[in-house]
Amino acid sequence: QVQPVESVGGVVQSGGSLRLSCTASGGTFSDYSMGWFRRAPGEKREFVASINWGGNSQFYGDTVKGRATISRDNGKKIVYLQMNSLKPEDSGVYYCVAARDWPPGGDNDYWGQGTQVTVSS
Repeated sequence: QVQPVESVGGVVQSGGSLRLSCTASGGTFSDYSMGWFRRAPGEKREFVASINWGGNSQFYGDTVKGRATISRDNGKKIVYLQMNSLKPEDSGVYYCVAARDWPPGGDNDYWGQGTQVTVSS
């Protein structure tokens, strides 16, 4: 098993950029697909991006396509989420997840505590 820990988010203005990172400790990082979800106030969790164990396949939610890039460094056990052209609706708590099988929902999913991202108008 692994324990994902997100970096501190931040407050940015509309149109700005932000890079989040997630460090997974305690297990074999390369055994897991990694992903990001987010939850805005009063809304359910939304899929943002995912990347497979080898890093050669990436997927994105419709709301962030063209503005987000996910990558991973298996040597450092880190997954990144680069977000550009941020909008106020991108605000929310971002969660990093490590999943032995994708999509998450099985017995081998490990979630971070989340990090706050706020995009001002």
